[in-house]
Amino acid sequence: MDYYLVPVAEVAHELHTSPAGLSAAVARQRLAAHGPNVLVATGQKSGWRLLLHQLTDVMVLVLLGAAGVSVLVGEVNSAYVILAIVGLNAAVGFGQEYRADKALAALQKMAAQQAQVRRGGPPQTIAAADLVPGDVLLLEAGNVIPADVRFLETHALKVDESSLTGESANVEKNAAPLPPGNYPLGDRRNLGYRGTFVTNGRATAYVVATGMGTELGKIAALVQTAAVTTPLQKRLATLGTRLSAAALAAGALYFLLGWGRGEPLRGLLLVAVSLAIAALPEALPALVTVALALGATRLVRHHALVRKLPAVETLGSVTYICTDKTGTLTLNRMTVQDVYEAPGAALPAFGESNALLAAMALNNDAARGDDGQWVGDSTEVALARYAADHAYARPALEARLPRVAELPFDAERKCMSTLHQTAAGVLVVTKGAAGVLFEKLAADQQGAVPDLARRVDALAGRGYRVLAYAARLLPALPADPTPAAVETGLAFLGFAGMLDPPRAAARQAVAACRAAGIKCVMITGDHKLTGQAIAAQLGILAAPGEQVLTGPELARLDDAAFAAVVESVRVYARVDPAQKLRIIKALQDKHQFVAMTGDGVNDAPALKNADIGVAMGITGTEVAKEAASLILLDDNFATIVQAVREGRRVFDNIRKFIRYLLAGSVGEIVAISVAPVLGLPVPLLAIHILWVNLITDGLPGLALAYEPAEADAMQRPPIDPRQTIFADGLGWFVLAVGALLGALTIGTQAWARRDGDAHWQTVTFSVLCFSELGLALAVRSGRASIFRLGLRSNKPLLAAVGITVGLQLLAIYLPFLNRLLSTQPLSGGELGLVLAASSGVFWAVEAQKWWLRRRAPGPAVPPPAPEASPLPAPGPPAQQPVAEPAHLVEA
Repeated sequence: MDYYLVPVAEVAHELHTSPAGLSAAVARQRLAAHGPNVLVATGQKSGWRLLLHQLTDVMVLVLLGAAGVSVLVGEVNSAYVILAIVGLNAAVGFGQEYRADKALAALQKMAAQQAQVRRGGPPQTIAAADLVPGDVLLLEAGNVIPADVRFLETHALKVDESSLTGESANVEKNAAPLPPGNYPLGDRRNLGYRGTFVTNGRATAYVVATGMGTELGKIAALVQTAAVTTPLQKRLATLGTRLSAAALAAGALYFLLGWGRGEPLRGLLLVAVSLAIAALPEALPALVTVALALGATRLVRHHALVRKLPAVETLGSVTYICTDKTGTLTLNRMTVQDVYEAPGAALPAFGESNALLAAMALNNDAARGDDGQWVGDSTEVALARYAADHAYARPALEARLPRVAELPFDAERKCMSTLHQTAAGVLVVTKGAAGVLFEKLAADQQGAVPDLARRVDALAGRGYRVLAYAARLLPALPADPTPAAVETGLAFLGFAGMLDPPRAAARQAVAACRAAGIKCVMITGDHKLTGQAIAAQLGILAAPGEQVLTGPELARLDDAAFAAVVESVRVYARVDPAQKLRIIKALQDKHQFVAMTGDGVNDAPALKNADIGVAMGITGTEVAKEAASLILLDDNFATIVQAVREGRRVFDNIRKFIRYLLAGSVGEIVAISVAPVLGLPVPLLAIHILWVNLITDGLPGLALAYEPAEADAMQRPPIDPRQTIFADGLGWFVLAVGALLGALTIGTQAWARRDGDAHWQTVTFSVLCFSELGLALAVRSGRASIFRLGLRSNKPLLAAVGITVGLQLLAIYLPFLNRLLSTQPLSGGELGLVLAASSGVFWAVEAQKWWLRRRAPGPAVPPPAPEASPLPAPGPPAQQPVAEPAHLVEA
């Protein structure tokens, strides 16, 4: 039932209740029928299930099988190393997933613990969990509303619904039914919602929904969905499956061919295990995690805190950013933008003062606190601040014109009046909606109304909220001041147009998004004209065909009709939480990759279900932060652009070390599988391959994560989330360079054996290691030469190569490692041969990049990396002062 459309009596009839409340017996029956008034968690995984999940990956199963075979054939050292790798990767994955989603817990914290109700007698306090539909709830200022309610009686009631609806202004509530129509949550003025906060007045209300049936409960259901899989997770899952299949196929094929030739079973199993290990880049999961962690660390410097590591890479694929308006694109500070003072707007009571500015200060309940900060309703604060900035402070004016009475604002009159004692009588100052105030003007002022209305409409059309002022002088204070007696025969003073102004950096950030191929969409709880005006100022609405859609208009569209227009809509106004989620899913169905920003409870479902959720760190609720992947510590939209840049850098660097690792793996597979076919013994032991994959590949691969961003990172389209990891020639590069690496390894082996070198296996092992180090230096850029980039532009990689060279020399010359790795010390001539042969891969990749530059000239050198700086403490930067843009306009 739409409780906001029917009278209170009909609500009571539907709920089988009355203003006296339910009896205790009926309340018990309903509690048993409806359940407690709590939010219910579903689908929680135990720690053991999460741990077992880490061991079900295809790559892990192949490695476990390889460990088992190693034990069977007596290669126990290899088995120990493999199990250590599996354990490390499982621990990392378990640690990330064990951080269970806390969005539901944050929602629970918003609920009131106790409630005051009538149950057939005097008011009593009960646990909020025991509320049932039909209960009569008593509310007053300071209360958190514990369930969804329909107001039965209100007295100057105001409710802060910003966390649920996104509107910053407190909402006036009343008990009157609304005219027939479809109203978003923020416009249902006779309903209250669980988790919102009573800021003023008191009320009596019927409970109409509890638990998961409340609007907050519906949001809780929406956030309890499966986590969104990121592009990187999808790509790595596909890569792992393909590599595992390749490893099994290569091992099985080699085993079957050798078995058919009658080769010893133990030797065949050793080669099969070596092939499986060679095909699987064991260090890859750890390297990806470290690269993401480094990206997250860099993002803190730009005031962005990463809650879920995959979000760092996900930013590089974003095609749409759906952002809230208030506080993200704007300053979240209502500001007077323009004022109009009526000609001759003066009364003797104002003296020499400017009548309009004096009225702004006098008809106002906002005040400065002891700390100098303004306290009060956001609209009142904007008006009081503007007056004070023009030397019209309320305390000084009230010392001369003390307030003796007032008529508070209410939703029916849409006016507020204050009465002030003067020497000549009692001054009435009235503030309210312009259209309402025009009807209260004196007869001699009615001729000016059409012109005034045009001026007001012009400001409203620009998205401004307009409040008008008028005044009159009474001979004395009425015994019983009423609106009918006081708010009539007024003299018009002027009006003020207010707006929450856009952030200075937001327009540049929107332009940067456009250059990067990212579309910005504003989703706001504010009215259509306001959202449209801000979007136009910021450049979000800038091209023909870009549309504005309201929540009610969206509700009238079926899925097919909405799908036809969703990619052209740039502003959504007055939308509810379910509609935000619908927008996100409609874009995702169009294969768009969506980032969603928000700060309120109403944003949580969309934050959770977007490809990347971005919550506000300053104004954001705990619910929004727990549902998000990324938190903006400064609530600034421009920070998202920095995060996208970093996301693209991280993705590029992940591709670099995937190119590096896979080319090495292909080289190992070629060497191991082709050498026996050529009549040579297997060139490498399983322990050699593990050493290469973990030590030789690991440190340089990790250091590639420090590579600076490419020069064109923000001038190219977003990374297509459907694009495989092998796109843009990576697959051909891996095969070609891997084949070359394998050929060099086999060639060195053949030369060393022909020459009678007893250390041929150590020579072969060392050529493979040093060749991969040269490859690590060469793959720093897909086009730029290492000699143009400079070794010092990535000092961590230079250090990693140096350390790895040292470790490989220890593997050659340290007796303990000789025994563990089955190596022998090399002579000076042998070591020289190794170094000469190992340089072949480096020079081949440099030649390929030279050919690419000759074929398609263009900028190839990224900007130098900035000097490292200490990380700032997580938190917002200092707020910058904002200049007031308005001035008085004399008619």
